Amino acid sequence: MDASAVTRFAPSPSGYLHLGHAYSALFAARAAAEAGGRFLLRIEDIDQGRARPDFEAAIFEDLAWLGLTWEEPVLRQSERMDLYRAALETLQRQGLVYPCFCTRKEIAAEIARAGAAPHGPQAALYPGTCRGLSEDEREARRAEGRSYALRLDLAAAMAAADAGGPLTWTDRERGVQVCDPRGEGDVVLARKDLGTSYHLSVVVDDAAQGVTLVTRGTDLFEASHLHRLLQALLGLPAPDYHHHRLVTDEAGKRLAKRHDSLTLRSLRDAGQSAAAVIALAEQRALA
Repeated sequence: MDASAVTRFAPSPSGYLHLGHAYSALFAARAAAEAGGRFLLRIEDIDQGRARPDFEAAIFEDLAWLGLTWEEPVLRQSERMDLYRAALETLQRQGLVYPCFCTRKEIAAEIARAGAAPHGPQAALYPGTCRGLSEDEREARRAEGRSYALRLDLAAAMAAADAGGPLTWTDRERGVQVCDPRGEGDVVLARKDLGTSYHLSVVVDDAAQGVTLVTRGTDLFEASHLHRLLQALLGLPAPDYHHHRLVTDEAGKRLAKRHDSLTLRSLRDAGQSAAAVIALAEQRALA
């Protein structure tokens, strides 16, 4: 029994929870219970343009209906922007962040010119268009009032982190992993109008909350390489990870918030019991 085990479920209040969320929350809660540890709930509401109070209230209602309990107070990311800003400044002082002025349309055009395939994981990687801009060029574009994102210079970041030897992280299904975030590219860490991103805030919050086991779907396996890199650069502890199977629809596709018929609210309104919904989530995860 590892009484120090801490897990978390961290939904975004931008829609109603569905079967996949139920499976993920239950997976995290059970992992904590089996270890005699603690289960936390975190509200990831950094995108205030999409977050809604009624969706947040529904999260609490749905999880309680499933029989879950969590520690109070619940952490909300929207209340922690100063901490994310401080983390970003740490990376900037290391020379690992640069402004990117490209629009999505310009990025897509550059990828197409480079001959990238129109599909596959490499197709969406940012080609580094703004990485080599001089400081004078950057200042001139800022002076024009152009919008920009702040991106991680991945090559420089990997070089800085590898100075002490290869980084590793542990997945409880696949074992020890050598950190290789190249599949993520120069990711966005913040935007001019939004001072953080999922990647930056999640590593800051996991460390602040003392999370020792991150449980989440296999779709985020590659992101864990990036998160391990950010942890090393920010001097944060590295938790263990457990990437579980995804819940799919009848066609075998990953669930999204647009699957209204499979939201917990819809299933409950249709007369389904919590036990039946839990069984269905587990069945779909094994399909």
